[in-house]
Amino acid sequence: MKWLRKKNNHQPSISLEQQRAEKLAEMGAQLWALRQEQGLSLEQMVALTRIPKRLLQAIEEGNLNDLPEPVYIQGLIRQFADALGLNGVEFSGTFPISSAQVNRQGMGNTSPLDQLRPIHLYFLYILLIVCSVNGLSQLLNSAVLQASNSQNQPYIKRKSAVKPEVAQLKDSLKVQPVSDTLSGEQQGQVVQIGVTLKASSWIRVVADGKTEFEGTLPEGTHRIWKAQEQLTVKTDNAGGVLMSVNQEKAKEMGEPGKEEEVRIAAKPKF
Repeated sequence: MKWLRKKNNHQPSISLEQQRAEKLAEMGAQLWALRQEQGLSLEQMVALTRIPKRLLQAIEEGNLNDLPEPVYIQGLIRQFADALGLNGVEFSGTFPISSAQVNRQGMGNTSPLDQLRPIHLYFLYILLIVCSVNGLSQLLNSAVLQASNSQNQPYIKRKSAVKPEVAQLKDSLKVQPVSDTLSGEQQGQVVQIGVTLKASSWIRVVADGKTEFEGTLPEGTHRIWKAQEQLTVKTDNAGGVLMSVNQEKAKEMGEPGKEEEVRIAAKPKF
């Protein structure tokens, strides 16, 4: 009995990462379903939240490995939920954050920047540059206006002395969001389906002739599959399965309790 109690005491620390992964999958499915109900695309969500499409898609798919540290994930979920009309603070508060991180910061001399991954520092540097350029542009414009009013000199001459450099910096920054470009190149002509279970149903998914999944999924499950050429989805309860093709609005596969098979082919390359 003593051995069993010791074993149980260690379970929460071991399963913390799994708890975060399961909670992210659950919350991502809810956000995906709500976005589909509102008829919003991921591109529209990027404009509303100013979050890169790659991170929004990772949240919906419950892909913990493509996201930053848990505290930043919670902030991304809050912005995502706010944009869909939810109470972002309340919704994101259910995502578990490890208390061990706080203890390590209090006991050690490590800096918060040491815990950031290189990709996070990359985005942080870009954000700092953007803020600096915007602030510099406003200061320069204000200085030029004051000088032109006080000295009665042509505004165009002073503006031309500094504006090209600022404009060049802004143009270079606009090229920086590599994540969306990469995601578009990686997707290419790939066909993608998203499946959300309204009721427990048996499903078989075949991607490019290979069976990716076959079995019964419980109600509330959200899964995504991709293929280079063709995806085939078969179910024994078409009315209990919501399916979206290439992130379009989700629709029921058919009538409840009836067997249905759907084949989706990738668009031809030109």
